[in-house]
Amino acid sequence: MPNAPEIAGSAANAASVTRADEAPTPARAAPSPEVVSDDLAALLPGFTHGSVATAEGVRIHVSTAGTGPALLLLHGHPQTRAIWHQVAPRLAERFTVVAADLRGYGDSSKPDGDAGHAAYSKRTMAADMLRVMRALGHARFDVLAHDRGARVAHRLAMDAPEAVRRLALLDIAPTLDMYEGTGGDFARAYWHWFFLIQPAPLPERLLAADPAAYVRDVMGRRSAGLAPFDPRALAEYQRCLALPGTAHGLCEDYRASAGIDLVHDRLDRAAGRTLTMPLLVLWGAQGVVHRCFEPLMLWRRVADDVRGEALPCGHYLPEEAPQPVLDRVLPFFA
Repeated sequence: MPNAPEIAGSAANAASVTRADEAPTPARAAPSPEVVSDDLAALLPGFTHGSVATAEGVRIHVSTAGTGPALLLLHGHPQTRAIWHQVAPRLAERFTVVAADLRGYGDSSKPDGDAGHAAYSKRTMAADMLRVMRALGHARFDVLAHDRGARVAHRLAMDAPEAVRRLALLDIAPTLDMYEGTGGDFARAYWHWFFLIQPAPLPERLLAADPAAYVRDVMGRRSAGLAPFDPRALAEYQRCLALPGTAHGLCEDYRASAGIDLVHDRLDRAAGRTLTMPLLVLWGAQGVVHRCFEPLMLWRRVADDVRGEALPCGHYLPEEAPQPVLDRVLPFFA
């Protein structure tokens, strides 16, 4: 399979390559085969695993299954595509499911960051996903995304509205509103937001020193503890955080969110740009987003067609409340 066109590195011209109407859709192609861990293979039975080149030296790893309309799944921090193991097989009964590892996460490439963190801006990460879907032959698709992946999905829908048919975001409020509304309760609960953005290499060194402890601590501090997580999924998250470059990728993701991503968000608001496709927002009633923000009100400021509700769970909706998630997203994407 030929490589997708190279994505320009600067934030200023990244937007020009993400609009869905500015490049031809390539013929459908299969991702390059990938040998995955035993845990991931067991968590996603029947899925085909592979990778797609999106930029010079960057490959995005994906798991695909099903037939029907295309549906892109994006995970959050500190996780991987394995987060979808309780919902992806059901979704694949109706959709062509593409579960991807974000750049810097999972088995995907982990390029070096730059001074302005543009290599991990949500614009660049969204461009990865647009090129993945085009390479697989999907010019228009739905997106279901959680946490960090939901921030990538938000930017993808802003930059390429022609490509995103419907958008479902799990347990986030808009990034700009969360930073501008930060108070003591939120800062204590989401301490990692402010730790990971500290200058390299200190955060990277601390994460890399004991990645398993970091995964278990960050995920275990949420309302449900570690009980909702399949041991194989936890093992997969720990394996991937221990890979060379992952600690740096995670930190760069957050550094970009505290800098260049806010610039892009403020430019959108100043220009009056909003999300125009139908948007479903779901969040956990026992989570920090519910306690510290008003998700529906905030999303209605930046999107034209919003519906949503709190579900009886904490932050990790796809693993804590897979059936309630399916009950909402299946009719939404139908």
